[in-house]
Amino acid sequence: MRVKNVHRSRRLVLKSVLAGASALLLAGCMGSTLGSLPGDQVQPGAQPQVTGEVIGTGSVRVGLLLPLSSNGGNASIGTVFKNAATLALQNFPSADVQLLVKDTNGTAEGGRAAAQAAISEGAELILGPVFAPAVSGAATAARATGVPVIAFSTDTSVAARGVYLLSFLPESDVKRTISYANSQQKSSYAALIPEGSYGAVVEAAFRQEVGQGGGRIATIQRYKLNGTDTSDLIAKTQALQPVMNNIDALFVPAAGGVPGLVVQTLVSQNANLGRVKLLGSGQWDTAQEKSNPVLAGAWFAGPEDKSFQAFAQRYQSAYGSVPPRNASLVYDGVTLAAGLIRSAGQQRFQQSILTNRDGFIGIDGLFRFQSNGLNQRGLAVYQITGSGAQVISPAPRDFRSGF
Repeated sequence: MRVKNVHRSRRLVLKSVLAGASALLLAGCMGSTLGSLPGDQVQPGAQPQVTGEVIGTGSVRVGLLLPLSSNGGNASIGTVFKNAATLALQNFPSADVQLLVKDTNGTAEGGRAAAQAAISEGAELILGPVFAPAVSGAATAARATGVPVIAFSTDTSVAARGVYLLSFLPESDVKRTISYANSQQKSSYAALIPEGSYGAVVEAAFRQEVGQGGGRIATIQRYKLNGTDTSDLIAKTQALQPVMNNIDALFVPAAGGVPGLVVQTLVSQNANLGRVKLLGSGQWDTAQEKSNPVLAGAWFAGPEDKSFQAFAQRYQSAYGSVPPRNASLVYDGVTLAAGLIRSAGQQRFQQSILTNRDGFIGIDGLFRFQSNGLNQRGLAVYQITGSGAQVISPAPRDFRSGF
């Protein structure tokens, strides 16, 4: 390929290279910048014998590490993710991939053992695990052999070179929400943030984005939630009263009924909410928050959901239940692996391919991996209507601006 045509080729569509597969679900969603790489497939030699469950019959083996027998009810997410992976290969029957399903039990030791088993059976890439301890364990085994990991944990502490997180990271939706608020002339902020690791990550991103937009933070109230005890949340919400007339945005990232209780508490204090825009996070992407009329007008960032709704319908038809929002992660992971196998030849899972700067487009829109293992996503901004949510700022379709 001539040099002048290389840039034009940098947004190959993985859906198109999986020719003949059903395009209904992704409908043009998988794009990548794989450059002018050979498209021929590698014919492997004799491979080790596989033990345990296998999905697909392709020649390239990929480990799928899931919590299939973990305690505390977490095994259900493992089953959902396995179903989503199966659905991905059903929709792309020509994919030259074979998934080696391994149980992590949700633990560090289980993750390490599962990764070792998959790699010993010829896995060139690891998809999963889901929980941070298992990711750490799997990463130890994978790093020793040079096999990359694409995990589904939201704990950024487990990300590293060669260990990439495909999950929805809190930093991304905080950045998108606050940057959009900055663009809409919001300049004086307050925040109610839960204590703990999630709250610490969210607060750091919040402070950084407000500062970059030239805004000011009037106060940050940190609260504890002990089961169903909301007394500290109510007390910290009441403590906002002195600054309510001096702010034009209130950031409440947690969901699970928290934003509704915050609004009700402020209203009971006769707080003037007319000029204060309520801001949320990707955690608000639930029916509970989006259908709450007291949150009407609030903004939050999240992936555009048109493709996810199509995926959810197909999942429900196949398995009889509605999948959780993060089930799309494993679908995108499997599809990405299949597309790279077809498009990138022997270089398919090298760091330069996985971290290409133009990224990929999946069910949840635009994403790319960074060399440190974190990801960036192109997110939309939604406004809650009280009976759902509508997009008020579409997700970007490329990384050439705004990132």
